[in-house]
Amino acid sequence: MRVLCADAIADDLLAPLRDAGHEVMVEADLSADTIPARLSELPVDVLVVRSTKVTAEAIESSATLGLIVRAGAGTDNVDKDAASARGIYVSNVPGQNAIAVAELAMGLLLAIDRHIATGMADLMAGQWNKGKYSTADGIYGKTLAIIGLGEIGFALAERANGFGMTVIALRKPGRTAAALARLRSAGISLVDTTDELLAAADVVSLHVPKSSETVGMVDADFLSKMKDGAILLNTSRGEVVDEDALVAAMDAKGIRAGLDVWPGEPSGKAGEWTSPLSVHPNVVGSHHIGASTQQAQNAVATGTVDVIEQYLAGRITNCVNMVADPGGCAVLTVRHLDRVGVLAKVFQTLRSGGLNVQQMENQLFTGSVAAVASINLEHAPSEEVLAAISSDDDVLAVSVSQKGA
Repeated sequence: MRVLCADAIADDLLAPLRDAGHEVMVEADLSADTIPARLSELPVDVLVVRSTKVTAEAIESSATLGLIVRAGAGTDNVDKDAASARGIYVSNVPGQNAIAVAELAMGLLLAIDRHIATGMADLMAGQWNKGKYSTADGIYGKTLAIIGLGEIGFALAERANGFGMTVIALRKPGRTAAALARLRSAGISLVDTTDELLAAADVVSLHVPKSSETVGMVDADFLSKMKDGAILLNTSRGEVVDEDALVAAMDAKGIRAGLDVWPGEPSGKAGEWTSPLSVHPNVVGSHHIGASTQQAQNAVATGTVDVIEQYLAGRITNCVNMVADPGGCAVLTVRHLDRVGVLAKVFQTLRSGGLNVQQMENQLFTGSVAAVASINLEHAPSEEVLAAISSDDDVLAVSVSQKGA
């Protein structure tokens, strides 16, 4: 098997794949524009990326690609629709960089409150202005609202608690008892509405994925409900924030912002770029580096190798482009001897009966004598189809259950 890493991955942590006899190439200089040509000239089974975009053109250029691994949590840099149309798995490595992102969020918060960036700029320019930079308010006792309680949100809550902050989040229906216990353990209090959340918060930190529901969620209405002079932190995705609305709120209400991600940020690793946010005096920013600590990258690399090893063993982990519920109305269960061609005959019989297989799983019993196949069908098979399947001497038993029954 051949693995191509289109972003920098700790080379020594890829050793388990090489030791197993697989070819692993790290070509960190590849870009969204050059990946398609590389995949068309080189048979690749697994593509690994961090921030580099994987376009539909790249996916369609490969005849061998079976798995794309996003070495991180978010997968919006991968065209998942194109991958799904080609039957290519897209998996991620969630949670491994949570501490790194939370650390950066706290760093941005402290930099804003203590005027670290502007103060350092004056020092570098030969200016000493202790009076100007002695106006920090401090974060002890302030209220932090976390929007998006995934692993990063919890990691930030733990650190904010250490600084003596009050942490709040939005109450949502359907949380399990275990989830509520974790909230209490992390010192997170819940409020009922977004309006209440924003009105109480001195700091609002965003930790949501990019989706149709979250793009532009921080708009003029959202910002109007924040306190004057409050701080907005965004280490999730730039598109979550309406750029023009944030500039207007900073001008009108003194909102301050700590941003690691930016609307329309460059897809490459270097180049000239500016935005109304990056030059605004109320903004402290970084270059989308939230996950870029060596600790986090080592953890992500280890997680990436695990995803690939599971794939080689026939198990798909952390897949984000599989249908959670394949639909259909019937599940056909076939207990059969573990012999060549048994399932092939089952599928041929289903095809003859006009039955489409939407999902299936075949599991082997200890001793490797018998196995059981669970086959999700779009509608229940006829008695004739069941009889034809049962007539095979290698089939032990056949049953049908209605989904939801």
